[in-house]
Amino acid sequence: MNTEKIGFIGLGNMGHPMAKNLEKAGFQLSVFNRTIEKAEDFKEKSIVYNSVSEVVKNSDVIFTMLTNDTAVKAVYEEVLNQDITGKLFVDMSTISPEATSEISNAVKIKEAGFIDAPVAGSTKPAADGTLIIMVGGEEKDLTRAEPYLQKLGKTIKHLGENGKGIAAKLSVNYFISTIYQGLAETILFSDKLGIERKDMLEIINESASGSGATKVKTPLLIEDNYDPAFALDLMLKDILLAKNAGADFPLSKTLIETYQSAHDEGFGKQDVIGIIQFLGKKG
Repeated sequence: MNTEKIGFIGLGNMGHPMAKNLEKAGFQLSVFNRTIEKAEDFKEKSIVYNSVSEVVKNSDVIFTMLTNDTAVKAVYEEVLNQDITGKLFVDMSTISPEATSEISNAVKIKEAGFIDAPVAGSTKPAADGTLIIMVGGEEKDLTRAEPYLQKLGKTIKHLGENGKGIAAKLSVNYFISTIYQGLAETILFSDKLGIERKDMLEIINESASGSGATKVKTPLLIEDNYDPAFALDLMLKDILLAKNAGADFPLSKTLIETYQSAHDEGFGKQDVIGIIQFLGKKG
């Protein structure tokens, strides 16, 4: 059994089930979350700390899963105030390539390792340990992280140096944002033509147009219930990150306009496929 001590910072919708999978696998785990209530169910088998610095001090490999550039930079500011020699940091957040570059360089200067390892998949794959993990960083750091990443995902794809994981994540989320807007528009169109949603979605999912993305959102569309697995605001953040990284295409302007307007109209906290409510209202 690996004797390295594992830290996990960020127990949100994705981080919580991911950390749980590490706990279930029997690793020595310590966790921290800014909202302490989300760490409550780790107290029985793991150590819950009250600060980032305590987790870092008492861990060899530290995972971070946070919402945006601001949150990640705030955590790594605390990290960089400590002696982190020989530790490995695995950031699984979706942030800008610039922030990833800045943080990875700063961590390496302090003689620690860093990989960016964002994921494809939402809360169910996170709970099932079937995420796709896109990795940027040095081979030796990935080799060290791999026993833990294998408990989180079904596929671990090493794409090159630091920043390549984030590059792949922004690319795949750009594509998914087009799928969700297209799916929402198609369902609104078939609604208008009098086709039952259940029937239309069955046709989509059983045909070449179906995918994991359409299947996972099918129950939400049928039930007209948009509790967030992946919030619309997070998709807007990722589309804007993609734009800033160079996604300047005919669809880019439309996607930004739609998701931004949905946010402005108050739909941002709902699941991303809740974009259908904004589009339906607009129509």
